[in-house]
Amino acid sequence: MLSNLWKAIVLGIIEGITEWLPISSTGHLILTDEFIKMNLSADFMEMFNVVIQLGAIMAVVVLYFHKLNPFSPTKTVEEKHDTWELWKKVLVACVPAGVIGLLFDDAIDARFHNFITVSLMLIIYGVAFIIIEKRNKNKAPKCTDLNKFTYKAAAVVGFFQVLSLIPGTSRSGATIIGAIIIGASRFVATEFSFFLGIPVMFGASFLKIIKFLLKGNPFVFSEFIILLVGAIVAFFVSIIVIKFLLNYIRKNDFTAFGWYRIILGVLLISYWLFS
Repeated sequence: MLSNLWKAIVLGIIEGITEWLPISSTGHLILTDEFIKMNLSADFMEMFNVVIQLGAIMAVVVLYFHKLNPFSPTKTVEEKHDTWELWKKVLVACVPAGVIGLLFDDAIDARFHNFITVSLMLIIYGVAFIIIEKRNKNKAPKCTDLNKFTYKAAAVVGFFQVLSLIPGTSRSGATIIGAIIIGASRFVATEFSFFLGIPVMFGASFLKIIKFLLKGNPFVFSEFIILLVGAIVAFFVSIIVIKFLLNYIRKNDFTAFGWYRIILGVLLISYWLFS
């Protein structure tokens, strides 16, 4: 139990860092599992790697509570209207991944929830970030105000989010790339990706818990504590990382994250081939 708690803390730290940086949280958790094995069932770990993200997403809810709250008494009528519009756009963007996820979640896990897939996706999307940032180097973004992010743009980002169902892609990475491609500024793309994660992660976590229980797995108290510890650690780490990322992108682009993905992917493939 104590050993698993320490490992849950490590995984919580990794989740809190990688959920918001465009480098794939699920991918890093799968890779970490290659080196830090928890003495728990494969079904529990599959559920843990998703549900732990609830801790991370709660950091967005806390940091952006006022901005996301359409009932705030300090908001004007126009501000409340803009908040409702934002939520509607978020829900529009959730539809594609929600539908595909419900239909093909088991098939995706069975075929792609592995070491080599994660490594390849790290490299592929790392290259994509570098190419897109190079292409946009001297281009001014078309959308620099989240309130002006259209429903059409939200739908396009939603289809990009479908790509993140493959482990190693990165939900934030895919949605940020999609938003930047259609003209959003890095800041708008990043914030919309944050907000899009709220219903997505709650939905994915609920689905994983239900599937875990339907398989007849007992959800014992020790496992609940391990899951809770991982989520709490992910929450506090996420607070720090979200603030860091928003400050970082005010002056920098995502090229460094692209190179990180490529280098890590190459190292992991080398490890897989020669170990």
